[in-house]
Order: sequence, then structure tokens, then C-alpha cells
Amino acid sequence: MERALVVLETGEDGQTILREASELAAGVDAHLDVLALMTPEEYEEKRESLEAAGKGEHTTYNERAVLDNLRQRSEGTVEETLDGLDLDWDVVAARLGDSETEADRILQSAEKNDTDHVFLTGKKRSPTGKAVFGDRAQAIILNFDGPVTTLLG
Repeated sequence: MERALVVLETGEDGQTILREASELAAGVDAHLDVLALMTPEEYEEKRESLEAAGKGEHTTYNERAVLDNLRQRSEGTVEETLDGLDLDWDVVAARLGDSETEADRILQSAEKNDTDHVFLTGKKRSPTGKAVFGDRAQAIILNFDGPVTTLLG
């Protein structure tokens, strides 16, 4: 492994997969990219929240400002989780397009950064549930050309 990608999630499972990915990456001196995703709904909510907090400044918050905010918050989470681990890492913040799935964005990021290992959380679902609702982890496993480590919560 030379370059790994971990999808940043909130909650205990997200912290666990981030810790595991970072320890493995540090052990083989690999670079770790941390992908923080924002849905279109989260983007609008955050943009409106930033504009409301900045009233009087006549500032309109665009995609770059919102993603910078997401990146800064995510970097704080990563620093806290890694707690001094000697590792080369970067946070990549991205907003999903309206018709784009999380799996699409994860695969695009992995390809763009020459990722050779992906780490992410998943949900336990029955085969029927996967067929009806789709499954992000399954899509990554089937479409990524390399190892995928999942933590099922």
C-alpha cells in the first residue's frame, strides 16, 4: 500500500475505520487521503447557516467557502483521532452532485489520487435490502481495482 483513501464518517464506526486505516498506512509508510463528503442537502443547509451567521457582512457563501469549512472541521477530527501518529495525510472535501452517488464520488477520488486501498464503513443489509436500497460498500468493492476494507456497523 502506497496511498490509501478513508471515507470520513461521523460516529464511533467512523473513528474506528479512520484509526485502523491510519495505523496500517503509518506501518507501511503510505500516504492517507481522508475524504469528507457532503450531500446536496447538507451543502445547502451549511451554506444558509454560514450566511445567517455572517449577516451584516453582505457575504454570499459559495461552494468553495462551504467546502473549506468542511475541510477545516474534518482536519480537526483527523488530528484528534490520529493523536500524534507519524503519518502523511490530507483531507479532501467534496460535495456530491445532484445525480451523483457517494460510491461515484469515492471512486472518482480514488482514481484521481492513485489510491491503492480504500477504507470505509458499511451497513449490514440483507441481499434484498442491497438490491432495493443499493449498497455503497458493495459498489466500491465491485468497482475499485484494489483492496477495500469495510467496517460493518
